[in-house]
Amino acid sequence: PLGSLPLTPNGKLDRRALPAPRAGAAPGGRAPRNPVEEVLCGLFAHSLGVPSIGIDVDFFAVGGHSLLATRLVSRVRTVLDVQLTLRQFFEYPTVALLAEYVATGGGETARPALTAQERPEPLPLSAAQQRLWFLDQLEGPSATYNIPLAVRVRGELDVAALESAFADVAGRHESLRTVFGQADGQTYQRILPADSVRVELPVIPATEDTVAALLTAESGRIFDLAADLPFRASLFGVGEHEYVLLVVMHHIVSDGWSYQPLMRDLSTAYATRSRGERPAWDPLPAQYADYALWHRGVLGDPADQDSVAGRQLDYWQTALADLPEEVTLPAVRPRPAVASYRGATHTVHLSEHVHSALAELASESGASVFMVAQAAVSTLLSRSGAGHDIPLGSPIAGRTDQALDDLVGFFVNTLVLRTDTSGSPSFRELLTRVRETDLAAWGNQDLPFDRLVEALNPDRSAARHPLFQVMLTLTDAATPTLVGADLETESEFTWLSIAKFDLTFSFAEHRGEDGRPGGLDITIEYATDLYDARSVESAGERLVRLLEAAASTPDRPVGELELLSENERGLLLEEWAGAHTGSPDTGLAQLFAAQVARAPDAVAVVGEGRELSYREVDALANRAAHRLIGEGVRPGSRVALFQERSVSAVVTTLAVVKAGAVYVPLDTRYPSERVELIVGGSGVSHVVTDRDPGSWTVPADVRVLGPVTDDEGDSSDPSVPAHPDQPVYAMFTSGSTGVPKGVAVTHRNVADLAAQTMYANGNHRRVLFHSAMAFDASTYEMWVPWLNGGTLVVAPAGHLDAAAYEKLLAEHRVTALWLTAGLFRVMAEEAPEAFAGVREVWAGGDVVAPEAVRRVMEHCPDVTVVNGYGPTETTTFATTHRIHRPLDYAGAVPIGEPLDNHRLYVLDEGLRLVAPGVPGELYIAGAGLAQGYLNRA
Repeated sequence: PLGSLPLTPNGKLDRRALPAPRAGAAPGGRAPRNPVEEVLCGLFAHSLGVPSIGIDVDFFAVGGHSLLATRLVSRVRTVLDVQLTLRQFFEYPTVALLAEYVATGGGETARPALTAQERPEPLPLSAAQQRLWFLDQLEGPSATYNIPLAVRVRGELDVAALESAFADVAGRHESLRTVFGQADGQTYQRILPADSVRVELPVIPATEDTVAALLTAESGRIFDLAADLPFRASLFGVGEHEYVLLVVMHHIVSDGWSYQPLMRDLSTAYATRSRGERPAWDPLPAQYADYALWHRGVLGDPADQDSVAGRQLDYWQTALADLPEEVTLPAVRPRPAVASYRGATHTVHLSEHVHSALAELASESGASVFMVAQAAVSTLLSRSGAGHDIPLGSPIAGRTDQALDDLVGFFVNTLVLRTDTSGSPSFRELLTRVRETDLAAWGNQDLPFDRLVEALNPDRSAARHPLFQVMLTLTDAATPTLVGADLETESEFTWLSIAKFDLTFSFAEHRGEDGRPGGLDITIEYATDLYDARSVESAGERLVRLLEAAASTPDRPVGELELLSENERGLLLEEWAGAHTGSPDTGLAQLFAAQVARAPDAVAVVGEGRELSYREVDALANRAAHRLIGEGVRPGSRVALFQERSVSAVVTTLAVVKAGAVYVPLDTRYPSERVELIVGGSGVSHVVTDRDPGSWTVPADVRVLGPVTDDEGDSSDPSVPAHPDQPVYAMFTSGSTGVPKGVAVTHRNVADLAAQTMYANGNHRRVLFHSAMAFDASTYEMWVPWLNGGTLVVAPAGHLDAAAYEKLLAEHRVTALWLTAGLFRVMAEEAPEAFAGVREVWAGGDVVAPEAVRRVMEHCPDVTVVNGYGPTETTTFATTHRIHRPLDYAGAVPIGEPLDNHRLYVLDEGLRLVAPGVPGELYIAGAGLAQGYLNRA
């Protein structure tokens, strides 16, 4: 077909003499109508590996992807002498459209063709090789960059011919006989003579049970880049006339695509050697060393703004400005200081139907299946807590000249493809964003990744890859294999247990003979430093669900595409909810009165050298309640308690409840401004205090009352009814938003806390009351023992040190107490043996340190340590976690499971459930949830 093209006197295509394209649309099966279309049909079909193609068939709809498109663009440049970019090819993805583009002038003249170069001494490395050599020197020799390929061979294999064929291929491709050295601070490549290469293939005995381990071991054997050939072959005999051939190349001289020309040339050489002949192939137009020199010339000096390197560097510095430091899936293990590169894989499958729908969506959007994969993986990461700015690494073939198509070498470059998932786009809209990003990136693919990293200079760490932590690839599922007469061969998967990145999502397309979609395999390679098998299996399942949803409903916002399985949704909504036990439907005064009736002589309060029974506490509180009522306190009134921790203070608190009022505790250590803000903002009508208010001003309409004495007033029950959903106290938060807010907690809220089944074990019979009155831990310390027939052990007023706590716990036989995480840590360091007689120690309010727990449990093996978590808005606790042995907690003790009658939800910014293991905002519902903020909507 080339001979029929109209040419100019200097041998270039004469576009002016081309026939005009015919008008009108026609089905994709149309045959070519002019010489250019005929040439392009041949190039399209060859790139796709199909016999023929119609002029209206979309390249990407029948198996084309970015790697194949790169090769095709290179061939079009060479054959038709037209400058064509990947972006333009995406705009003209059919023969008909591309032919019209060529006929109307096309672009600029193509870049200089790759030919044999004049070679200097020493011979420099390519930029890609330089990076791998540096990593080899920095990290030490390893199998991280070994590339294995295993081929199952059945039949009469001529081993001697295969040995000679390997030597022939090494002679044909200089890269396979290149070693690397350094002199005077400069790294160079040394190409060994072709006749020096010897490949021996002794047949290594193996069985089906042992061959996999042998393949893994041989694949992981390290190359010495200064001395060893950068490839090797091994032959394992697994049965009569059955073998597994393993070829391993180091990445410094090869890439994944290189196995195609390697196995093609190996097959040719084997066939000729089997006949006792030498292969007589045409010489390659250039070798890898020529490419290394040519590529340097194409790039030019990055400091020159008009050079290819200068222009592309400018693009990348803008495109990757303010790139997030780390974007990956939530890890199940802390990131180590130095990555080990140990890895594993998990593979999931997408059906032919879904694959077809995704390919059609890509075609409709002027995109490719790779772009669909990028949109989906970006959505998965974004909805897994990674944010909306998602950088992914992606290899680009780098074979930008036709002379590279049949060459073994390391041409791949790495691009950083940045996806913006913000603004709740539909999947189709996100695909459009991805398309624009990728086409721009592919147009700037020549700048070596290492130079980009050097220019951007991100924070370097031996723990993670720079600029991105997740890699994305897409290839066809067909793997190159050895072809030989009377041989039946197929490639086999060989795994090295290596992960270069946190995660690599590898999409492999199955295609029918006509190029139509036949399903997708998605292999997730993951770093076992960070992830376990279950977490990656879950991520794979979610990615499949997301792609299925995108295929069927591409116009839904990506945040609404289904990620959760029915089992996960049931787990989140039902199995992880607290037990439903029902909440008491009675006010606290009535519940306390019922406890008095059950055991009037049981000890209710111990402190200040006194021991009061339930009957005595009830009488004191009744007298105080009558007094409050006499002073004008009514149901719903708000009474501030400005008292230090004492027996009198807890009795007064009960008295306010008996009067039907709401108690508002104040910390005597508060600054006057805070006290005045709370008193003024909460609508307090009375203040009960055992001290002079001091520097703060009491509003004129607020009455100040002294504490009640033991012998005054009526001791009968005032019998003021209180609805269970009426507020019983208002506890003010610390003011993290700038202004403290009063949390209005109801009788039902407190009653539900006290009725939790976790207190039925009897461990909370004697509870230490040591918190400040205005701290919500006092709710637990007072009402849990009282409503369960236990005893409050009231600690002395003022500051308590570790020695004082130790004495209190032992002297009063305390069985349970709650400590802030900070105080618990102090006790663990200074007096861990203080808990010897305690049954349960609860800690919380902040992250509970595993080291502190470990120290306490070592000194007091019979004590149970519980992490109790809950904001003030949820009546002291919302979740609990009983710490178990062995103490294998990493970093922090978990907050545990919800209390009875409570529910927890972790939601994203759109108030949607996130998957298990994914970070989000914690939402708490249930019986402990307070009524609201006092005097606020």
